[in-house]
Amino acid sequence: MKTAPSFCLLLSLHHNISRRCSSIKPRRLFSAIKSSNYINMSYEQDGAEAKEIAKYLPYFPFKGIPKFYDIGGFLENPEVFQQIVDIFAARYDSIGIDAVAGLDARGFILGPPIALALKKPFIMMRKKGKMPNSISSADYNVEYGKRAGLTVQRDKISKGDRVLIIDDLVATGGTLSSAVSLVHLCGGTVVECACVVEIKMFIDPPADSGLPSRTKLFKDMDINHVPVWGLISEDVLTVEAKLEEGYVDDGEEH
Repeated sequence: MKTAPSFCLLLSLHHNISRRCSSIKPRRLFSAIKSSNYINMSYEQDGAEAKEIAKYLPYFPFKGIPKFYDIGGFLENPEVFQQIVDIFAARYDSIGIDAVAGLDARGFILGPPIALALKKPFIMMRKKGKMPNSISSADYNVEYGKRAGLTVQRDKISKGDRVLIIDDLVATGGTLSSAVSLVHLCGGTVVECACVVEIKMFIDPPADSGLPSRTKLFKDMDINHVPVWGLISEDVLTVEAKLEEGYVDDGEEH
């Protein structure tokens, strides 16, 4: 006949378990959680936070584009800018990256605070002729013209590095494709391409639409395995900029 365990035995077991659990360092436990290599999916495209931020992204007729989204709207609002940095830092804090690469030029505004929040190096990907000791990707097309390839300094990305690419907006994907090519040329891996705004109409438009397809571009370049994420899409970007009388579209190719 089995007997119930004595009070002394239960007390001894409780003491041993408590002593073992207390030996687990909080920092070690936190490190284990952080190295789990997953993306934090708490923030959805066009979610509640995105819809609030969208109020600070007005559009202008600019460079011949009817709706040119201007990040200057949220840059002048520190609380909104900080919220964007916090959202991106939270998304990538646990995935395990080695560096953050920002694209010339608005990626130089968004990338550094995100890299600082993640405590990771920031890498500039610049237009040709701007940096010494650099390598270049091939020329590429964007929604309003053709561009020379981006460049990165040769010693900034090592073989096997996991790189997060940051820019303000993705439309046709030409600039991002150039950046992805650079990372691959250096032997690195692109964890994700992340932008504040994603224009979804260019993801995979009908063949007879006449619109460039980002999906086709990435497939043709054999980089269709690289994920792209945008916090806000054109679906919720409905704020039209208030233009003064006599406004002129003075956008130039540069």
